[in-house]
Amino acid sequence: MEYPAFRLFDAIRNQLEKFPKPDMLNAKVNGTWKNYSTAEVEKIVNRFSAGLLKSGVSGHALTAESSDKIGIISNNRPEWVFTDLAAQQIGAILTPIYPTTGMAELEFILSDAGVKYMFVSDAALLEKVQSIRDKLPLLQEIFTFEKIEGARHFQELIDLADDHALLEVERIKNTIPQTHTATIIYTSGTSGKPKGVVLSHGNIVSNVYFSKASFPFDDDPAQKALSFLPLNHIFEKMITYVYLFSGISIYYAESLETIGDNLKEIKPDGFTTVPRLLEKVYEKIMAKGNELTGIKRALFFWSVALGTHYDFNNKGSIFYRIKLGIARKLVFSKWREALGGRISFIVTGGAAASEKLLRIFSAAGIPVFEGYGPTENSPVISVNRRAVSMFGTVGLVIEGQEVKLAEDGEIMVKGPSVMQGYYKRPDLTEETLKDGWLYTGDIGVWIDNKYLKITDRKKELFKTSGGKYVAPQPIENKMKESRFIEQIMVVGSERKFVGALIVPSFTAVQDWMQEHNIPFTTRQEAIQNDQVLKVFRETVDRYNENFNHVEQIKKFELLPNEWSVDTGEMTPKLSMKRKVIMEKHRDAIERIYA
Repeated sequence: MEYPAFRLFDAIRNQLEKFPKPDMLNAKVNGTWKNYSTAEVEKIVNRFSAGLLKSGVSGHALTAESSDKIGIISNNRPEWVFTDLAAQQIGAILTPIYPTTGMAELEFILSDAGVKYMFVSDAALLEKVQSIRDKLPLLQEIFTFEKIEGARHFQELIDLADDHALLEVERIKNTIPQTHTATIIYTSGTSGKPKGVVLSHGNIVSNVYFSKASFPFDDDPAQKALSFLPLNHIFEKMITYVYLFSGISIYYAESLETIGDNLKEIKPDGFTTVPRLLEKVYEKIMAKGNELTGIKRALFFWSVALGTHYDFNNKGSIFYRIKLGIARKLVFSKWREALGGRISFIVTGGAAASEKLLRIFSAAGIPVFEGYGPTENSPVISVNRRAVSMFGTVGLVIEGQEVKLAEDGEIMVKGPSVMQGYYKRPDLTEETLKDGWLYTGDIGVWIDNKYLKITDRKKELFKTSGGKYVAPQPIENKMKESRFIEQIMVVGSERKFVGALIVPSFTAVQDWMQEHNIPFTTRQEAIQNDQVLKVFRETVDRYNENFNHVEQIKKFELLPNEWSVDTGEMTPKLSMKRKVIMEKHRDAIERIYA
């Protein structure tokens, strides 16, 4: 199937011709929304490209190795996209990095990519990069998006633009082929050194086009989207270009803490997220429900219970639909209002989402669609559609992709969005790309011969000492349906039985303790309380019934602190770093098997 011969930066010209907007990109500045029109974005980006050229950034080398690399470490903001587009237009390659990246990993990425110019958003990130600058001989300049005394502001580059440089930008733009590398995205994964995934314009544009056609995203300049997933992750980067090519205005959340306020302010039509953030929204809603009393409380939990039976493909009996209509009017309407009142789609990816949570949100008239794809595929392989969805799966394969399962169930994909390879790592590329097929490392099955369901990560499967294989993800996902379980990691490799490390939802634990007249003092004391332990044992036993004897959790340890990116147990896309967690909680694991 064909896709347009666009480069990513053609999104500006495409929007200017089809649906020029007053609010192409938008962000809060000193408490007020600042809007950038399509025409303004074009002018800023062209002058930014010209300034980079005049500063010596190479716009002529069309190979990943010889093209200049531009690094960026910043929160989501219009300047992030300006930098991305400005670099692309002159053939430079953007290397984006998570703001939460640790120092050793940051040094490795900047050194491995050979970053020449660096862009940072604020003083803290400037200090972070400057602290390792003497270890980066190729790094020539650091620019900031916020004005910081003693630092070079990115406006300096824009101000360098002159007519000759602007003409040169136009000349270079016309010479850049779709096969040219647009970005190198380093994936930290759950262990080992980061790998630089090399993606061309064609890789990402094809994924944009086929995702746009499959979901679908219609051209609609009246729509708005809220962006808060890190732009350096390929999912948010790709979806940004879906929005730009569709004429959808992008508003950047101020921070993860202000998402609720920003949703109410801008009333977006949709956003993308990861399951962990959806879980936190759900937990807040449930906490408010627990504060209710009398008929309001009964109605709230009656509505939630109704939601657990919702199905896209089976709308239920007339009686169920009448009840759901009442629940939507009296309870769920408030949920929609809290999200701005206009949400028509939420797309989640990056990790498995709870089927129960997806059902409840969708029943509430807040449709959540789960999708799937690795960075190496730019990224989307499959997604549930607005018209065709099945809970518990990651949907239908999008157009333009060929997918098959290996004998061991590993998902393999072939198509125009498969990466060019790993930067400077032909050994890893050969392991992952074979005869044009990308081996994803994910295990899957087909449901009804068309829906793809992820069952586990190939590397996360483990074998008990009895020789039985266990897939931890389905067990963890099921257990997290309990209101008492915030996070869980299943263990048991080369052990006699399956165990688990559990981080309780302390909001739910505290509520339960108050209901039963048990004083809540500290988290540590709560997880040692015999009655609390009994509740968790009963919870685990109840969910164990969904699994065979070998897969059932026999013993567990409760932990007092949540795993996070800051404390090192989670990747920036909020996946567990299993090896790190096992090492940090070695004593707890030994107690399980004592």
